Parts: sequence; C-alpha cells; structure tokens
Amino acid sequence: MNLHFDESVALDYKSPSQKIRVMSERWFLSNIFCPCCGNDHVDKLKNNSPVADMRCGNCGEIFEAKSKKNHLGAKIPDGAYHTMIERITGNLNPQLFVMQYSPALTVRDLIFIPKFFFTPDIIEKRKPLSATARRAGWVGCNILYQKIPEQGRIDIIRDGREFEIADVLQRYRKIEALKTDNLKLRGWLLDVLNCVNAIKSETFTLQEIYQYADFLKAKHALNNNVEPKIRQQLQFLRDKGFIEFVGRGVYRKLQ
Repeated sequence: MNLHFDESVALDYKSPSQKIRVMSERWFLSNIFCPCCGNDHVDKLKNNSPVADMRCGNCGEIFEAKSKKNHLGAKIPDGAYHTMIERITGNLNPQLFVMQYSPALTVRDLIFIPKFFFTPDIIEKRKPLSATARRAGWVGCNILYQKIPEQGRIDIIRDGREFEIADVLQRYRKIEALKTDNLKLRGWLLDVLNCVNAIKSETFTLQEIYQYADFLKAKHALNNNVEPKIRQQLQFLRDKGFIEFVGRGVYRKLQ
C-alpha cells in the first residue's frame, strides 16, 4: 500500500473537508482490499448512495468509510441519526472502515468494523442543528467507538504498519462466528463480551462476571433473569472458541 494521500486529486477543491473526502476516497479505491473475502480491490458506488461508499465485486459486501485527523477518540461523527438506526435495526448497515490520518496526509491507522458489531446502543444522538443553520433541525449521530468490543475492531494498519491480508481475513473469519441478525441476541452477546474484556486477567470467574449484573440489567430492563442470560452468553462464547471453561466456575480467554 501507498500510505500517503494523492494530493493532486483534490487540487480543484477549496474546502478542507472536501479535499479530505476526495483524497481519502481515492486512497481506498487505489489501495484497500476486501477484508471479508480478500479480493484485491473494492469499487466505488454512485455518489450520495444512501447506504454505503464502496462495494466488493467478488463477495458483494458494501462498505462505508470514515476518516479522522490525528486520534480517533471515543466518538466518530456519522450521518443522520434516524437513518443510522433504521439501517441497524433493518440489518442494512454496511461494513465500516475507520481511518486515522496524520497532518502530513499519511494513513496512520485503519480499522475494519464488521456490521454485526453494530447495535443501536453504540449510536449517540446529537443535538439538532440550530434554526439558523443551513439544515436547521437536522439530527446527526456519533458512533461510540469505545463501546465496540475489541474483537470487532480489526486492524488493517496500525501506527503506519500494514497487517498481512491473511491475518486480517483470519481475524474476520473467527469473529464471523459471532454474527447474528437478531438484535436482542446481538446486544446481549456484545454486552457480555465487553464485560469479559473489562476483566484484565487472562482467567476470570463466573462471580466476577456476575458483578456486572446490575449494569446489564440497566441495559436490558425487560429481562428479569440476568444471571442465567450471562451464563447463556458465556456458553455461546465458549462454543465459538473465544473463551474456554477451565472448571469450577473459572474461564480462560482465548486469542
């Protein structure tokens, strides 16, 4: 990959945001492979496509790309809030690339987030635009990046270092085992996975996970059987190879 933006493609634009949009778009089309199937390129969709920016001609997966200067931070600005929620609840949301670039217009980090790691819970509603704004009343959203489990943030480039395509594909195929179109099940699974990740040690006990019961109850208020639900999700994670049961209420995280 050439990690530097091609500045020549943006010479006719004046707005910094337009320049970045054009340069980053050209970078993706010239450099990125499909992290779902390994195809060596993705294709541009029509301008202003309502769902995504790019499509893989081999597997048909569609992608959206977001770019931020310097650090990614905890939030990633996105489009209209209601459109985003409709996409997630209708299982129409695209796969997501998140890029961080340097002031020198060099790609520093590129993360791939599969669409089945999105839930309404990670979408933050922004305040409506003021009455004096050009799009008065429009309501945008933020993607709460830090709420996405670390397993769903696949590095393609980190600190300017590229990862092998085979490594990216391997990570995607592993976490694809967590895919479900049922939003309630997805929400429980990802919430429990985040609880497991929050425990710093390699091994943990069932009682340690139960300490998150109040947190999970607050998020899933209609469920009155939180502890059985936790055990159910741990069994699922065990069956899919993300943790193993050691014995006597003890689990071990697996790479």
